[in-house]
Amino acid sequence: MARPLSASKMVEILRAEGLTVHEVRSWRTHNRNTKGSWGPVNGVMIHHTVTSGTAASVGICYDGYPGLPGPLCHGVIDKKGHVHLVGNGRANHAGLGDGDVLHAVVNESGLPPDNEADTDGNRHFYGFECVNLGDGKDPWPEVQKEAIEKVAAAICRHHGWSERSVIGHKEWQPGKQDPRGFTMDGMRTRIAERLGGRDGARGGTDPEPKPRPKPSYEPFPGSGFFHTGQTSPVITAMGRRLVAEGCGRYESGPSPEWTEADRRSYAAWQHKLGFTGEDADGTPGKASWDKLKVPRPRH
Repeated sequence: MARPLSASKMVEILRAEGLTVHEVRSWRTHNRNTKGSWGPVNGVMIHHTVTSGTAASVGICYDGYPGLPGPLCHGVIDKKGHVHLVGNGRANHAGLGDGDVLHAVVNESGLPPDNEADTDGNRHFYGFECVNLGDGKDPWPEVQKEAIEKVAAAICRHHGWSERSVIGHKEWQPGKQDPRGFTMDGMRTRIAERLGGRDGARGGTDPEPKPRPKPSYEPFPGSGFFHTGQTSPVITAMGRRLVAEGCGRYESGPSPEWTEADRRSYAAWQHKLGFTGEDADGTPGKASWDKLKVPRPRH
């Protein structure tokens, strides 16, 4: 969970990743914020446009169409691997999806089946439309797939997310099939390799998903660890787990710094477990920490 990127920061991180970025018309102020909340953001969602041609696809994604006003995403990735930014803020791209999927994205855990449409995805996800007919025949040039990888990695790196914060529309909303033509597991593998400092897969087909190791949880660091001024990735990981458990009391974040919002969130977790009095004052104890199962952060 994080505060959305500003327009300037979005351009900065995408260009720093080596992408060619085009700023379309008044994209910096083009959004649907008057129709609902934008943020906190939790992940990146990938789509295909069901259109052909860069100019036409970018125009539709900027303007929308009758019944669904634009922007229809934040950026369009064309077949040359260029990124066309069309919106900054809430965009009509994700629609209602499965709240259990959102919890998994926040927790960066395995995705459950998307069998419900009960959560507003336009609030929580950056959306990128990729120019492709989505018929299973229209090719995906390697430069386009590499651009998808770079876009997602740049945003994840900025927010401190892993590849598990990147999903396809088909993994969010029942009945959707986009993106069609490559696997999201394969794309997440590429993103993970880029985030890990390697160049990512470059073959013509997606690599087979690698077996994932059993989760490694952060051992209880002791109650004295949690104090004003303490900064650690462990605190960010803890906050994400609290949000996933429905106990988040953050207006923005969580962040690596221990704050009053962390204390209130942890107190909510302690109350959820049935603790009361001093045992629910928001200072982590070993029993509640072990039940929270905080993933060991990547240092």
